[in-house]
Amino acid sequence: MDRTAQLSARPLLTGRAIAYDPPVTAGPLHLRAARVLEGNWTGTSTVPSHSLYPHQWSWDSAFIAIGLRHVSPLRAQRELETLLAAQWGDGRVPHIVFNPSVPLDAYFPSPDFWRSSTAGRTAGAPRTVQTSGIVQPPVHALAAWLVHCADPVLSRARGFLTRLHPRLAAWHRYLLHRRDLGGGGLASVVHPWEQGMDNSPCWDAPLARIAPAPARSFRRADLDHGAAEDRPTDLDYGRYVRLATDYRDRGYDDAPGTAADSGGGRGTGDFAVEDPAFNALLIASEFALARIAHELGATGTARRARAQRLTTALVERLWDPAEGMFLCRDVRADRPIPERSVSGLVPLLLPGLPRDIVTALVRTLGGPHFGLGDSTRLVPSYDLLGEAFDPHRYWRGPAWFNTAWLLERGLRLHGEQNRAEALRTAALETADATGFAEYVDPYTGEACGATGFSWTAALTLDLLHEPVGHGVSVPGIGTFDMRDKGGDRG
Repeated sequence: MDRTAQLSARPLLTGRAIAYDPPVTAGPLHLRAARVLEGNWTGTSTVPSHSLYPHQWSWDSAFIAIGLRHVSPLRAQRELETLLAAQWGDGRVPHIVFNPSVPLDAYFPSPDFWRSSTAGRTAGAPRTVQTSGIVQPPVHALAAWLVHCADPVLSRARGFLTRLHPRLAAWHRYLLHRRDLGGGGLASVVHPWEQGMDNSPCWDAPLARIAPAPARSFRRADLDHGAAEDRPTDLDYGRYVRLATDYRDRGYDDAPGTAADSGGGRGTGDFAVEDPAFNALLIASEFALARIAHELGATGTARRARAQRLTTALVERLWDPAEGMFLCRDVRADRPIPERSVSGLVPLLLPGLPRDIVTALVRTLGGPHFGLGDSTRLVPSYDLLGEAFDPHRYWRGPAWFNTAWLLERGLRLHGEQNRAEALRTAALETADATGFAEYVDPYTGEACGATGFSWTAALTLDLLHEPVGHGVSVPGIGTFDMRDKGGDRG
């Protein structure tokens, strides 16, 4: 029985102390969060939700590992190892790793839709495991560093970072070289699911170019487990399916010139977007890779320099001073997308932002479009005043716990302690009141989507371990603050 199972089975946890051991007398919220993760553990990884998401999801596993490190560093390491074992030869980390014991009709698109081992053969898809062919935000190096810091002795004994480092480096190379579709240094997403905020209004304009797949050509399994009014529309889903089908039928090829060019972009298909959150997480993970390199005996200087160059590119290409936030950029149309999304606030987690941009982001966060600390306690996923705002429909307005966690980290990093503490308290209270909901109405806190959701439980554990009186957790400082160049916390 590992530490997560122990904690979920009894109120006290004994054993040798680690950097982020649970309290000697774990509170009820801590115990309930650990039980969610224990219940969603499959033996090799953690599903987000057994009913709605019965496989392993990429950025979910990164957030889950960040929480798991507090109760079982070994299981947190295995979470990331299982995911990265399914990495493709070209470096991409697929957004789903399928569990072969789950029936095909339990989730769509299923393995027989993606056909990774055949359609992805040229791109180096693994033959022994079925995956999707698209990606999700690169939170993994950040998660790996934080997991290492939770128990450096265990990590070194298992060669955890030694084994993961080449895979993480290949993952970043793929994004930085194969996905720089706009030519400005930033990674592009080629499907809304890749950015993680699936039906954000930011995608409406570029998706309008896509002819939807016929409704009769697929069956939505998500509506068997979630309310239709909380989920993407059938029209949006038809466009998602069309994009994924076209990408699959091109052999998941990202090479320039594989499809007709339009506007300022090159390569792949008709959907290519530079997203602020996706690139901010890539930058944060570059800083984490610098820390990992230092731990393994290198300097990490090149990684830090690359992270700083990417931060400059992010500001130059996506910052809108008039809006006081970052905007997505439609690579095909070669213009910004004039929609305010929580994605445009996530770069607050970066240490190298100019002070005037930090000030503007904090002002926007508390202003009328997001209302944090005024009309909302958690950050809505989309502009409260936007025409497309819907407080219940997935990423078109509801508040999510992973974005709350990212913004809480960013606020602390930049000295906004009171705002960060208020957001932390709101996230913990809402997670508790909703049974660890997938997402919530930003006004009322009403639970939406699945309950017992893994990343909500995991990030609850992480927020519960926020040291009183400190700006960021000790591992957090080492990741987000580029002034701290040490690598050995053992």
